[in-house]
Amino acid sequence: MKAEIHPEYTAVVFRDLSSGEAFLTRSTKSSDKTIEWEDGNTYPVIDVEISSASHPFYTGKQRILDSAGRVEKFNQRFQGFGGSK
Repeated sequence: MKAEIHPEYTAVVFRDLSSGEAFLTRSTKSSDKTIEWEDGNTYPVIDVEISSASHPFYTGKQRILDSAGRVEKFNQRFQGFGGSK
């Protein structure tokens, strides 16, 4: 790797604002805000609106669409249109 062309890769805490969950990881992003972590060290903290702790797909709260019912409704609605040639 060339020197002085890559961003600094350091430990950062990402905090989910909707669930309050926090993750310590490494990133090239940084922040002026800091937080004291469970290990006693102080790290930059980046607040995010959604993460795997609050996203419906990962929490199992995702709504499942009834795609078969939607197809049937569409076919009933447009039954008289078009047709074979």
